Formats: sequence, structure tokens, C-alpha cells
Amino acid sequence: MSQQEIPPWLREQLARLEQLQQNLQAVQMQKQQVDAELSETDRALEELKTTPEGEQIYKYAGNLLIKVTKEAITKELQEKKEVSNTRNLVLGKQETRFKDSLKDLQTKIDDMLKGRAQSAQPDRNDST
Repeated sequence: MSQQEIPPWLREQLARLEQLQQNLQAVQMQKQQVDAELSETDRALEELKTTPEGEQIYKYAGNLLIKVTKEAITKELQEKKEVSNTRNLVLGKQETRFKDSLKDLQTKIDDMLKGRAQSAQPDRNDST
């Protein structure tokens, strides 16, 4: 089917399908980034558990390393983990919505094409 043979309604639905696929991909990439941040934060918190009290701890602040207390960095990392978990939950819900919308739109397109294909075929019962 050439570009000119594709009806406008189908072109519109295919454009919507492509946009949904792009949105889904963007959400999945964001979710991967948040998962990586969560994993990194968990590793840091585990390391802090085994760090003795009074041990010097530093954190990055841009291009600098700054000395921090164990309590302060633990609190900061726990807050970061909480925010990341919430963001991950939201992204998961968005991902599910996009997947559902994609499935519904694909079904709609398939149904439209089947209906069009059936209406284009002559009725075989008319020849009797």
C-alpha cells in the first residue's frame, strides 16, 4: 500500500500508535535510570551500615568531595531512596497505561482494517 493509498483515518491512527510507542520508550528509559539510582543508593546505604562510627565519610558535591556525618548522609540517602521509589511507582503506572493504550489502539486498527477488507470483498452469496 503506498502512502497515497492509506486512508486519512488510518494514517491518523498509525501516527497515534507511533507517538504512544515513543512515549512508552521514553518512560521505560526513565524507569531504567531510576532503577539504577535506586540500586546505587541501596549499595551506599549498605556500605554505611558496615562503616564504623566516627569514620570519615565524604560525598560528591559537583567536582568537590565534602566531609559529612554518617547520620546526615544516611538521612539524605534514605530520602533520595524514598523519592526514587515514588518516582518508580509513578513511572510504572505510566508504563502500564501506555502499554494498555497501545494494545487497545492496535486492536482498533486491526478491527478497522479487517472491516475494510471484508467490505472490499464481494459477497459470495450474491451470485446464487
